[in-house]
Amino acid sequence: MDFQIALMLVQDGVVNGAIYALMALALVLVFSVTRVIFIPQGEFVAYAALAMAALQAGQAPPLLWMLLGLAALVLLVEGVRQARGAEVDWRSTLFWAALMPALAVLVLLVLKPQAMLLRVLGVLLLVTPMGPLLYRLVYRPLADATVLILLIVSVALHLALVGLGLYFFGAEGSRTDAFSEARWDLLGLTVSGQSLVILGVTAALVVGMFLFFERTIVGKALRATAINRVGARLMGIPTALSGDLSFALAALIGAISGLLIAPVTTVYYDTGFLIGLKGFVAAIVGGLASYPLALAGALLVGQLESFASFWASAFKEVLVFTLIIPVLWWRSLHTHHVEDEE
Repeated sequence: MDFQIALMLVQDGVVNGAIYALMALALVLVFSVTRVIFIPQGEFVAYAALAMAALQAGQAPPLLWMLLGLAALVLLVEGVRQARGAEVDWRSTLFWAALMPALAVLVLLVLKPQAMLLRVLGVLLLVTPMGPLLYRLVYRPLADATVLILLIVSVALHLALVGLGLYFFGAEGSRTDAFSEARWDLLGLTVSGQSLVILGVTAALVVGMFLFFERTIVGKALRATAINRVGARLMGIPTALSGDLSFALAALIGAISGLLIAPVTTVYYDTGFLIGLKGFVAAIVGGLASYPLALAGALLVGQLESFASFWASAFKEVLVFTLIIPVLWWRSLHTHHVEDEE
């Protein structure tokens, strides 16, 4: 390996690590607020990428019908809950189950977008509401369950979403047009505009998340819910809605990730699983609690994958996932409690 090849591998590792960093941030956010290890996070990535490919092919994404079906089920469930005497927040329900799907239909079916930015908006409107809708249908009834039960449910939901992805999009892979076709030569290394777009959007999202949690009332309410759910409820924070928001942010991050990687790799209906799993390895490095450590873990995973693909390409996935073993071993030595809530 010469210096030139090493630079290429570092570049690939940084770009891949940026995507894994977004996955890790979403996983840490969802787990810290709801105690859900959200295995299907990668499905949002695949859904967004394949939906964009369908739009660029001149077709309406078939995923739109899944969104409308989820919205109808949520409205039905909330109506049944109210009939049984439960308190229902119809403002948030109608926002996620009526307004957002209606906007998706408007952009994707009525406007039939041709401009890149309008297509991006349509995909984000399509995928983002799926997060809170899935939370209300699948996880909210199990809000008091143990972490293990929630993990089992996540695996089942992942399998269901993969199957739906195969049904809606088929087994063929797709790749979308790049956001930037520019290329530059830097120290003999070719840097693509799409790579810079990925790094720039990732940096903007990380900074935006930091400002959201540090400077806004809603972000501080989510932090309070993550630290002490009961205490947050006693202080008047509507913790029941925190799951909606955390899953919406996770779906938004997954959708953006899918739009970013679709121009640089062929995406299949099940591609999101490996991407999400590598993000999970990065999140484990951060203990599913620390955002900075999760970001560092994502960069480590990206570099390990990149160099492993050069030295032992047949075992690169094995080497990446083996990273989780020493991390868990080290954490087991420094954890003094094994209570479920921890």
